[in-house]
Amino acid sequence: MSETDEQPTRRKRPSGRRTGDSGTRQAILGAARDLFAQHGYTGASMRAIAGRAGVDAGLIRHFFGDKSGLIAATLAEGTTAPDRLVAALRGDPGTAGMRLTETYFALWEAPDTGPTLAAVLRSAFTSPKAMDLLRASVGTRIQEQVIGVHGDPERAAGAALAVSHLLGVAIARYVIEAEPLATMDRADVVARVAPAVQRYLAGESGR
Repeated sequence: MSETDEQPTRRKRPSGRRTGDSGTRQAILGAARDLFAQHGYTGASMRAIAGRAGVDAGLIRHFFGDKSGLIAATLAEGTTAPDRLVAALRGDPGTAGMRLTETYFALWEAPDTGPTLAAVLRSAFTSPKAMDLLRASVGTRIQEQVIGVHGDPERAAGAALAVSHLLGVAIARYVIEAEPLATMDRADVVARVAPAVQRYLAGESGR
């Protein structure tokens, strides 16, 4: 028997430092969420995300294709925020503004949803894919829920204004951290913002 025959057959080592199971996939999503939240889409490199997750960058491509696919999965799988916002609109229309406003800011401050919202928002300014996701998952779904049926331009405009108002306050409070808004009690912010959101949702132009 030759020396070569005596050697056991060696299998090629798989790429990555972790096995490609669901746990690895979730580790990548968690790392992506954290780095997108800190640095936005452009600032969070695939290499840095792979390092945070403990995998090779090739394994990210295996699961998600590219960075735009990764940001899409981060929003789609990383948060229930869109569903919870839509749920807040169900019920008494007269108090929908208060429910939506309270739910929206509570989501920003919750550990299971806040980082993902920050990741998508920071990324939306530099990634068309992230912007499309933000628009579709929040703006479009809220408008559809408010309108109920097509052909009501006044309510569509009101829903768009409600979303824009909430988003603007969130940017100032949670991303820019502008004072005194950043350190105001959430209940105070909700009490001040909700009446305007209610007017928007009711289709009141204020004229």
